[in-house]
Amino acid sequence: MTVSLTSSAISSGFAPFNAVSFQSTEQFHGAVRAQLAKDIEVLFAYAKLPSPLVDACRYVMTGQGKLVRPLMVASAFASINSGDSERKDERNDDIDMLNSDLDSLLENDSDYDMSRRAALAVELLHTYSLVHDDLPCMDDDELRRGQPTAHIAFDEATALLAGDVLQTLAFEVLTAEMPTFAPFDAHIASQLLAIFAPRARRMVSGQMLDLNAEASTDIVQNDLEAIHRDKTGALIEAAMLMGGVCAGATAPQRMALQECAQHIGLAFQVQDDVLDVTMTTDTLGKPAGSDEKLDKSTYVKLMGVDDATSYAQSLFDDGRAAISRELSNNQDNTVKNNDALLALIEWLWSRKK
Repeated sequence: MTVSLTSSAISSGFAPFNAVSFQSTEQFHGAVRAQLAKDIEVLFAYAKLPSPLVDACRYVMTGQGKLVRPLMVASAFASINSGDSERKDERNDDIDMLNSDLDSLLENDSDYDMSRRAALAVELLHTYSLVHDDLPCMDDDELRRGQPTAHIAFDEATALLAGDVLQTLAFEVLTAEMPTFAPFDAHIASQLLAIFAPRARRMVSGQMLDLNAEASTDIVQNDLEAIHRDKTGALIEAAMLMGGVCAGATAPQRMALQECAQHIGLAFQVQDDVLDVTMTTDTLGKPAGSDEKLDKSTYVKLMGVDDATSYAQSLFDDGRAAISRELSNNQDNTVKNNDALLALIEWLWSRKK
């Protein structure tokens, strides 16, 4: 169920992202981030983790991250939802209800609440991977998201356990009985787990392939893409598909989301490699030039900055085209300019960190 943002929702100081009628990327992303921040606190209250474990988890989950993956969940959910004529009719019928009882309406919107669970899940899993990647036994980084990494702010054992528990919570949150969430939808939850679990495994496999590649001197582009389709792309693929499933995506829509995500996931990594050598540490929020320091195999090392930038742009274009074909369901085969997922792709292309 999707409803439009009204003055009563604005005056409450918080507008859940499915209550926002998409007007701008900034407005929509702000609503997603606000919802996620609220849900993170609900989750930690539910989990009852001991200190300093809960402190470390809150520290890494509430830093200044881009939140790309939860934004993908929300954007895919919004894009598929907005194309459903039945849901559009429901939205018009529910505007009066929103004025009188916003909280009650949202508490009974299980599709939306499953998308909240999915957004939490992908951000929990992604953050766990960052905490572990930063450990001395991996990349041994001291700065992440503009602040000291978990093992620096706390200690190595606490950081390790924080990563462990974030990974387990990523799966638990899909079916946990938590305050402010409608009861989980078992049918949707089973589909989300079927999407999420194998891609979580692929993410770890990709990290191992990446470590293996550091010792190799003859990596070619196909090898590099195989690494990053798993290490980076798998979770991006999961995020878009999970958002679509929560919105009731059809089989063709799911195929389009998967194709789009595969292009965007690879584009995102190529772009990261370029930013690592073209931006400063202050801008990135993590050490610039770290790939070169660790002698990692990157697209810049393989192709040079200019060719890598062009390649990233072509991948973004392919991703945009893949989803546009499915979203263009009117007679003149055009896509509305204010589509949340297409806006997210534009935002990603223009990012500087």
